[in-house]
Amino acid sequence: MQALEGKTAVITGGSSGIGLATAKRFVAEGAFVFIAGRRQAECDKAAKEIGRNVVAVACDVTKLEDLDRLYKEVAARKGKIDILFANAGMVETVATPAVTPEHFDRTFNTNARGAYFTVQKALPLLNDGASIILTASAVWQKGMPIYSTYAATKAAIRSYVRTWTAEFAARGIRANVISPGPVETPIFEGQFSTKEAADALREQFKASVPLHRMGRPEEIASAALFLASKESSYITGIDLPVDGGLVAV
Repeated sequence: MQALEGKTAVITGGSSGIGLATAKRFVAEGAFVFIAGRRQAECDKAAKEIGRNVVAVACDVTKLEDLDRLYKEVAARKGKIDILFANAGMVETVATPAVTPEHFDRTFNTNARGAYFTVQKALPLLNDGASIILTASAVWQKGMPIYSTYAATKAAIRSYVRTWTAEFAARGIRANVISPGPVETPIFEGQFSTKEAADALREQFKASVPLHRMGRPEEIASAALFLASKESSYITGIDLPVDGGLVAV
């Protein structure tokens, strides 16, 4: 039997990187998946790549009306949700002296506010016993320069899950965090204006990670599958580092 047979999943940030890899894995394990991303063309391309049991919905998590439209589509097609992976996020690397109010608001609106309302607005559709998974980051524990705003949004996500673990327990709903280390995704390259700058940080991360390499989106997807499935039925409220040992040593 497949691990997610008959389950319905919603994945934000599902058109590339970790979200797309997770959508592919969930479908392979028997789930029907709704992927959401800001641009319909990219969502459609991802859906074609996944190939089956998938619906792509354009959704900017900073816009509450987009979230309402996403969940209206889910309700119309499937009625209920078994797995919610609030994975949408953005990162702009800016040293503290250079942070502008616009950068601050943009980062918090997407990563902290967006994740919060992605979960809140899903609650009427979540089945009892559902699994909520949020994507944080290893950097919220590390105090890394140029990531002050990004790291703070991911610390907020860790805090949400502590509260939701207690708040949703009566319905058997589990809430957990995955904190990836450096992963080879488009969002990593997108942090920098030049390939040379991206490569320099890539080498810095490799030197810091005990396994001495970047992670792969598929490795994060494996962790998401574990938290989505019955294999983690007695696990809730955790922050699961998937980071090659970065925060452990």
